[in-house]
Amino acid sequence: MPFIVVSKNFVPAYKRAYYLLQKDNYMNYFQKITFVISFLFCTLSVYAQHHQHKIQVTGKIISTDEKEAVAFATVYLKGTSYGTTTNNNGIYNFEAPSGHYTLVVSAIGYKTVEKPVKIAPEQENRFDTHIASEITQLNEVVVLANGVTRIKESPYNAVAVDARSLQNTTKTLSEALAQLPGMKLRESGGVGSDTQIMLDGFSGKYVKVFIDGVPQEGVGHSFSINNIPINFAERIEVYKGVTPVGFGTDALGGVINIVTHKNRREWFLDTSYSFGSFNTHKSYINFGQTLKNGFMYEVNAFQNYSDNDYHIHTYVTQFHDNGTTTTDENKIERVKRFNDTYHNEAIAGKIGLVDKKFADRLVLGFTYANVYKEIQTGVRQEIVFGGKHRKGHSFMPSLEYRKRNFFTEGLDVNLTINYNHNLTQNTDTVSYKYNWYGERKYTGSPGEQSHQDNESKNVNWNGTFRATYRLGDKHVLTLNHVLTAQKRNSRSYVNSKSLLSDFSIPKETRKNIGGLSYRFTPAEKWNLSVFGKYYNQYSAGPVSLSLDGIGSYEKRNKKVSTLGYGAAGAYFILRDLQVKTSYERAYRLPSTDELFGDEDLEAGKVNLKPERSDNLNLNVNYTRRFDKHMFYVEGSLIYRDTKDYIRRGISKYGSTYYGSYENHGNVETKGYNLSLRYTYSHWFSLGGTYNSMDVRDREKYLAKETLQTNLHYNARIPNQPYCFANLDASFYLHDLFVEGNVLSVTYDSYYQLEFPLNWENIGDPSTKKRVPEQFSHNMGLTYSLKNGRYNLSFECKNLTDEALYDNYSLQKAGRAFYGKVRVYFGH
Repeated sequence: MPFIVVSKNFVPAYKRAYYLLQKDNYMNYFQKITFVISFLFCTLSVYAQHHQHKIQVTGKIISTDEKEAVAFATVYLKGTSYGTTTNNNGIYNFEAPSGHYTLVVSAIGYKTVEKPVKIAPEQENRFDTHIASEITQLNEVVVLANGVTRIKESPYNAVAVDARSLQNTTKTLSEALAQLPGMKLRESGGVGSDTQIMLDGFSGKYVKVFIDGVPQEGVGHSFSINNIPINFAERIEVYKGVTPVGFGTDALGGVINIVTHKNRREWFLDTSYSFGSFNTHKSYINFGQTLKNGFMYEVNAFQNYSDNDYHIHTYVTQFHDNGTTTTDENKIERVKRFNDTYHNEAIAGKIGLVDKKFADRLVLGFTYANVYKEIQTGVRQEIVFGGKHRKGHSFMPSLEYRKRNFFTEGLDVNLTINYNHNLTQNTDTVSYKYNWYGERKYTGSPGEQSHQDNESKNVNWNGTFRATYRLGDKHVLTLNHVLTAQKRNSRSYVNSKSLLSDFSIPKETRKNIGGLSYRFTPAEKWNLSVFGKYYNQYSAGPVSLSLDGIGSYEKRNKKVSTLGYGAAGAYFILRDLQVKTSYERAYRLPSTDELFGDEDLEAGKVNLKPERSDNLNLNVNYTRRFDKHMFYVEGSLIYRDTKDYIRRGISKYGSTYYGSYENHGNVETKGYNLSLRYTYSHWFSLGGTYNSMDVRDREKYLAKETLQTNLHYNARIPNQPYCFANLDASFYLHDLFVEGNVLSVTYDSYYQLEFPLNWENIGDPSTKKRVPEQFSHNMGLTYSLKNGRYNLSFECKNLTDEALYDNYSLQKAGRAFYGKVRVYFGH
């Protein structure tokens, strides 16, 4: 059934829907749900077609500095869904009801402008607006709907999520990324669980996370992307494969940059609270203001709590009265998780000056975060813990300075300095073995996995300097340097020794990554960038002298340095058809955990070499607007040829499973993304992505000097999703019951093809352990009152109660319900 029908079809559609839903033998459960969703959109669309009495609003957006039209600027009425983007001539047109509003104009690369407007019939409602430039990494975006945007003039393969459109949901920053092409989240459980972000076949350390251009390496578990609410950000930028020198990073897979609110705002207050399944509570508050004299302050605070006591399906080890245990792996039972409570709290404050002669922005920031997490399982679901847990806290002061036209016209500088002091304590002291009933058996020796009560103190320094020099309208030079220093000291409160490390030896890492780029823009139709990067790393820490890599630790150090380079270009073949291509010889330096372990579940390997990769991207995108309709289609080809690939595996020492790392020769990645989207005015949006990644072992010999054949040659790299897709649809019903109120109905789904845990070319395929195929569905309903001041939301996640897995045997939560209340005050 189509999503949009005309009025004359409403009655026949209604009768047909009633008839089909009565026939149990005609539709199964899933089909009925899908039919009801479609029918709901049909019904709402009929209402929408009879409720479109609006007034035409128009205007032109002009840059203050260049006195030129600003294309692809976002223009909307604050607190409503009325808005659009400007065309190539800076002109915008949209319809809205009469009344008093605040018109908001924003564009990446410019400061956001807000001004009061009155829309009235029988008059020309034209509002021309001037906006000023600001320092930024990106140029212009085009809003595609549902918050997804394509960075148009940037030569890099990059997209962005407008977080503002998701602020009434209960999503975290990591969950918001899932709708982007090539993105896949791999969660090990519920709220606060360990999460890996996969981007075009790369995950973990290959994808670097930044907040406002500052790297987040070493910040700890208390302030990570999987527990920060979506309200914290204004937008999230994603650079795929080839990354600009401005980030100064060694990311092979790409960069995720969380951009917070920086535009000048009068007093505001944004607060929300949500409650849902598994005793999940989330709250958020953000308030602040900028005074006329340029003094600003802002406070962000949030908390997350969940028991995570959802049901899973697994076999259970039986404890008998005579002290024996038995296990029947063929008997699968439905049991509840019982040692998985999670909570974290964070508060971030900023104070400073903006728009001064000596600084566009001079801000001092402070962040404190706390976390507590019970650990239910190890790397496999068959491993059950009942008392093991982790806790920690971090304190992060920061300084930010930005100045446009620094001493001379065209020179912009940006300097940030961050200090991060965090403590993490891993505790495993109980003398019991647990099963999935929550029963326990006394073992006589402390420690469920390994006896420990260890504290790790991490001290991290980061300094980022960026200078951009504009030579006229066609030439831009960018110089960037990032210094990162990390030191970790550990100690034991039970005088025990870690199986995987030596607490008496500190772990140190220093990175210097510099870059220089030149961008040439001879015309609006095309531009070209070339760049070079310098990588340098010093590492020191405990190294095992044993053949098996466990025990007998001694302090060793290692130095490495190398050069990388690349180029990127973009060209508009037609006004709406653009092609982009980029190449980079990139390097990724081994992380501290990969080199020296994490004192808990990971073992280090100090002789790891930096990964070297030749990254190539090709992207074609087409956008077509006519009247109230917009179509968007995009396709990307991805190629990565990676040498000395660092692969994480699972090893076993005695009865202990742990993560281990190794350089795995040559790995080749070939893949593609497809994205489609259709929007109708501000009423309806439908879109999705399809992703296919083929990552294979191209190392022919285990040891080239012996010519011993590698049995995995040409085989797919195991334990990685390689085919997945997503779909979303949204419908907006404006002025429902009262003018200025909006009802939003959203639906999204996710599909993942099964993939093997181990090498697929070894052994009998029928006995292979696999992460199963899965198809999940989510629905949401939001009612916004008084132009967005008050907002009520209801969500159902995993609507059909599927058994979902991102990692082998680690089952995620089933069907869950959440409600959220959000209130916004301010100008």
